[in-house]
Formats: sequence, structure tokens, C-alpha cells
Amino acid sequence: MSENAIGGYFELELPPPRALPFPQAHRYQSARSAFLALLRVGKPRRVWMPRYLCDSMYAALREAGVEAVPYAIDEGFEVATAIDLQAADWLYYVDYFGVCGDVVARLLTRFNPGQVVLDHCQAFFAPPRPCLAVIYSPRKFFGVPDGGLVVTDLPLEAPAVQDQLSRQRVEAQLERLAVSPESGYQSYVRSEASLADLEPRRMSLLTGRILATVDFASVRERRNRNFRYLHERLGHLNRLALDPARIDGPLCYPLLVDAEGLRAALIAQRVFVATYWPDVLEQADAGSTEARLVRQLLPLPCDQRYDESDMARIVALCTQFVNR
Repeated sequence: MSENAIGGYFELELPPPRALPFPQAHRYQSARSAFLALLRVGKPRRVWMPRYLCDSMYAALREAGVEAVPYAIDEGFEVATAIDLQAADWLYYVDYFGVCGDVVARLLTRFNPGQVVLDHCQAFFAPPRPCLAVIYSPRKFFGVPDGGLVVTDLPLEAPAVQDQLSRQRVEAQLERLAVSPESGYQSYVRSEASLADLEPRRMSLLTGRILATVDFASVRERRNRNFRYLHERLGHLNRLALDPARIDGPLCYPLLVDAEGLRAALIAQRVFVATYWPDVLEQADAGSTEARLVRQLLPLPCDQRYDESDMARIVALCTQFVNR
């Protein structure tokens, strides 16, 4: 259809579209499909991958037939394995929770940036670095049902097929808006499962249009303000060394604390705290850093939906539990 439709029934009412960050980014239906497209074009012999990572990125390697070489991190999120990065290898590193900007800077002086893929799925507001590629996942920061971005100089071609499943995936966001988080949770689970299909497709029109309504500057500012509030009041409990002045637009406030039962206590009070990534425990040694991070790290919500009163509630629940 070559002409825009005029008249007829109204679509969902949305604000006028804004310019998106990273206009040079290639758009896909998910970050994992973007990674698969990158692997198919770049054809590395093997990729060094962190053990502390969602299996979906390992699935992209399996689909591409590329060897994964796992490496360990320490509690500062630094690479803790001696890495022998050969000429045909890539190194994949995650900016965990959007708090690893300084670690990334050191990493790019330690290894050839032209062989480094940065996973910014948890660091949407971290700008692209001069490296092989940077991958983003907008749905971890905004109310969109899917979507992935990749910034790279590799010659990626836009997929011939556009994703058409956003109309089903958006049910979770609509259900949460109309009823409650609990009532939409099973829809969310189904939405996540549908992204297991890694075959790269172009980002859907729906996701692109919703994403274009976001006020990115105010989102970043609110996340920073909430992060600082939590750190000022919970930082003394946190085993992670965090400097809010060096962190911009984080995913969450990552609280690493040995307080068994705190996650369940927060969830019981409807403060929904995820576990990243439980499948890691199937491969990690029980006493490893990765296992401790899975069990003990609490990614406390500090995003743009919440204000100081919400942060105060989180602080009260955490301190009451620890001091009981």
C-alpha cells in the first residue's frame, strides 16, 4: 500500500513521535536475534562469554554454530579469567545493571575493541563505544513488548521479514495498565517465550511507534534520582562498590547482601524483585561468584514509574528485614 490511509476508525492515541537515540542502530525484534544476525555476518571462530548471563545469548551462538568459551567475573563485574583472545575470536561483555561504565572503559584498553561486543541490554543510556558492536534491549527499560538494537560497522542487512507478533505480546503491558501486574503476569511469560524464536526480523511497527513516545531525558533523570536515594540509604549494606556519580540511567539498584529471605519478603509486599539468571546455577559451582550473584543480588526497582515515596517504601522494607 503506497498511500497513507485517511479517515476511518482511530488507532490507539499516542503522543507525537520523538527522535530515538542511536539513529544508526539496526532494529530487530529482540536483542538475541540482533546478536544472531551479528554472528552470521561477522563469523567469529569462537566467542568468550560471561558465565553470568541469560541463556538466550548462548542460544544465539548455538543457532549460529559458533563455539562459546565461558569466562568468570568477580564481584566488581571485572573479567576474572585469563583470556587468550585469538585473531578470529570475539569477547562478549555485559554492562551489568548499567553500573559498569568504568569496567567497560578498562576492558577496551585491555582487549582489541574491534573484537569486543558490548551487551548494553541493561544499560540503555550508555552510549555506543568504539568497538565491534553494542547491543541494546529497549523492553528492559520501557513499556514496549519486544525490540532489540545493535550499533555496528559490520554490514548488516535489514531482515526481509518484519515482526508481526507485537500485537500478541503487548497484552501483558495492557493488562498491567488496565488491571494489575499479577493479572498480566502469565501473558508476560507467554510473551517472553515467544521471543525464543531467534530468526532475525525487523522491529515491529507497534514497538517502534511506542518507543518513539518516550521522553528519554526525563526517564534518565528519574532513574538517576531514585538510584541515588536508594544508595544513600542502603549503600552501607551493599557489598558492591557503587559510585552514583559515575552511573547514568541504570536498570535498577543492584543490592548485593547476604540476607536470605529478603527477596521473598519484598515480593510478598508487592515489590517485585527479579532473579538474574537462575539457569546460571545449572552450570556454576555452588561457591562461585556467579552463584552468589544469582542467589544474593537483589535488583531493586528504581525506574521512571516511581518517585521518592516508592523508594522510601523499599528502603523501609529492606532495613526492617535486615535489622529484625
